[in-house]
Formats: sequence, structure tokens, C-alpha cells
Amino acid sequence: MYVHDSAPERSTSAGSVVRMRAKDSGRPQVVVIGGGFGGVRAAKALARADVDVTLVDRTNHHLFQPLLYQVATGILAPGLIAPALRRVVKKERNVRTLLAEVHDIDPERKVVRAATPAGQTLELPYDYLVVAGGATHAYFGHPQWSQFAPGMKTVDDARMLRSHILGAYELAELATDDAERRARLTFVVVGAGPTGVEITGQLAELARYVLPEDYRSIDTRRARIILLDAGPAVLGPFAPKLQAYTRRRLEEMGVEVRVNTAATDMDDESITVKGPAGEERIVARTKIWAAGVQASPLAAMLAEATGAPTDRAGRVAVRADCSLPGAEGVYAIGDMVTTPDRLPGVAQVAMQQGTYVGRQIADQVKGHTGTPAPFRYVDKGSMATIGARQAVADVRGVTITGYLAYLLWCYVHVMFLVGWGNRLGTLYNWVRSLHHSRNRGHRLISMTGAPAAEEMQAAA
Repeated sequence: MYVHDSAPERSTSAGSVVRMRAKDSGRPQVVVIGGGFGGVRAAKALARADVDVTLVDRTNHHLFQPLLYQVATGILAPGLIAPALRRVVKKERNVRTLLAEVHDIDPERKVVRAATPAGQTLELPYDYLVVAGGATHAYFGHPQWSQFAPGMKTVDDARMLRSHILGAYELAELATDDAERRARLTFVVVGAGPTGVEITGQLAELARYVLPEDYRSIDTRRARIILLDAGPAVLGPFAPKLQAYTRRRLEEMGVEVRVNTAATDMDDESITVKGPAGEERIVARTKIWAAGVQASPLAAMLAEATGAPTDRAGRVAVRADCSLPGAEGVYAIGDMVTTPDRLPGVAQVAMQQGTYVGRQIADQVKGHTGTPAPFRYVDKGSMATIGARQAVADVRGVTITGYLAYLLWCYVHVMFLVGWGNRLGTLYNWVRSLHHSRNRGHRLISMTGAPAAEEMQAAA
């Protein structure tokens, strides 16, 4: 049970300061910031430790980010990949979750300050702190592009993108000018990593197989879908065999794949790119950003508080054991950190680091002393879908393509979802949307946020 500290700070009015600790437990306090892969794994690793854990996140759900693109393209409902965070850790009786956004970390006083939706400031004292803030979009020095080319890092991002994609077809159906119709039916995805490839494949599925019979004034199969990347190949980290297979399959689906091509400018109506043939302006009302990430602002906050350096992507440098130099009991994990061995920013790294740090804290609480063994990442492989029943996978050096890779991808991703209800619901939607009727059951257009949807609302 948790209570407020001393009486002068127990006011619950907006703007007050509430200091929270575990009631008379006398046990070490662990604060975990972030309810993503790393933060949840750290909390679960401490479930049997003699500590009290406070898990703080600015949202009330745990998000399975690898499937966000399926929310954006109408395959899955958000709830299937974003269960309530309290539900995720309900069996860990020593874990408390708080809905609040961290705005200050004080390593000297060992206090985390966070703002609640009601305007209160929480002060959370800690003996150990685990920061797992994740990452956000990086526009390579052009933050203004975010309004023209949204990315996907949150449920709200995916919902807005879904409304914009589906709204583009609705506005194309209403268009009386051929140039306007072509602009509405041109989709450009910037970034050919796994996320870019996966959403591009689903855009092609929508245009070629899902939507053609639903519209009367347009032929959705004539939609122009472009995937571009500044690098020399799609799926840059993958084996050359898988890169070539992926590009071939995308082109067979009607996608224009452009490598060695970078975005140089964009506005509401177009994107300017520079490739081997020079500079070109592409008229496209829908641009999707999947090109890069930068660390959460929590990384800069930690760096300022501890004096630790950051890299060009804003990631804070940690030791081999994920601890922060000059800050006793403070650890950082996941996409927001850079490690001595330069690990990739993928979910598996965050999950393994979360478990490692949780166990390390549990050992320290038990009185274990000495230098801990450094974190060692076990690479379990990489995979990406291309379209319905097509994927590529690299499992510890063994490359797999086609339907077998797709089945492996399905198994791995569904098993990482939280709860059998979400797993079965996801499987049902996959069979319905990608195999049997190819019907997308989640094609709701929200009239706020997405540019195309807001245009329809304004016209109405």
C-alpha cells in the first residue's frame, strides 16, 4: 500500500506537491520510468525482490509498437496491442503504476518529479531508478516536416495516420480534377527499414485488394505508392538476399522503390527528393515518415542531471552494466541509451536490458557485492512482413523468405502480445484481413487530427 508523506504536502489541489512512498515498509524504493518493453520487463524482474516498485508512464497503456502499422492500415483495433498498464503488471503485487509525466530527475536528492493530469506534482523518492523512456521521431534537422509527414510511435499517431490514409481515398472519390485526384492517390513513405517496408506493403494491399470494390468514381488500384530511402537498399541491416527479395516483392505489388534517394524538402502538397537522377518534386498529399528516431527528452534530462554525454541522436551514454556514471543507483535502458558495444535500437535490446537491470537491482538488495557482469545482448534475429503471406526473416544467420517466414513472424509477434484475449483477437483479425476476405474491420476515420479528415470536415 502506498501513502502520501508528511501532512503539509498531502493536498490534492492542482499545483500542489505530493511526496509518495510505500507505507512503513522500510524496503528499498525502485522507480521505473516508462511502461514500454524495457520498463515492464524491469518491473517484472523485481516482482519477487524485497523492494517496492513505482512504474510511472504518461499513458495508461503498454504499447506493442511493432504492430502500430496494422492499426494505421485498419487491420487491428488499438486495444489489441495496447493493454492497460495496470493490467499488465497486476500479478506483481509490489508494483504500483502511476499516470504522470516525468519532468525532473534529481540524482543528488534521489527524487523524481512528475506532473499528473490534474496538475499536481509528484515527488517520488528512490533508492534505485530505471529510466526507459524510448525514442521519438527524428527529422534530421527539419522538425517542421512532422506536420507534413507523420510517423508512428503512439496509438494516437497510428489513429491519425489511419484517418489520413483512408481520408485520402474519400477525397479522391470527391475530386473533380484529375491532378487533384492523382495527388490524393499518391503515397510516399520515407525510410525503407522494417517499419517503412511493412506499412508500404499494407498500403499496396489496401489499394490493390481491399478497396477496389468499395469506390465508384476512382480505381484505387491506380494509386501510386513510393518507398524511398537515402541508403543503397531496403531493409539496410538485413542480409543482401533478403533485401533483394523484399525489393522484388514490393515492386511486384506495384510499389516504386527508390534507394539512394533522400527527402530534401516538403510541404502540404508535395515532397522534394534528390536521387541518382537529380532533384525531383513529387506531388503527394500523403507522406509517411519512417526514416529515423531520436532519444526521448528523458535522455537529455538524465545527461544534464548526471553529466553523462549524449550522441548525435540524443541518446545518453551508459556503462556496460546500463548504469549512469556519477549517479548512484541510476540505470537507463532501451532506445534512449548508447552502450559501449553500440547495440541496435530494437525491442529485443530493451526487453533484455530491462530483465538484466531488474535482476541486478534484486541482487544488490540481497547484499551481493562486487562488479556486476556486463550486459550481453543475445540477437534472436530480425524479421519484417512485406504483405499478406509474405515476409523475410534472419534467425541467427539462417535466412527465410515467403510464407514460412510469414508464419514465423506471426508466431513471434502474437506470442509477445499481452493476454490470450489479445492474442486470439489478433489472430482472428489477421485471418479476416489478410487471408480470408481481406476485409479491414477497423476503417474508422476520425474527423480531428488527420489533415485529410479535417479537410472533409471543413468541406462539410
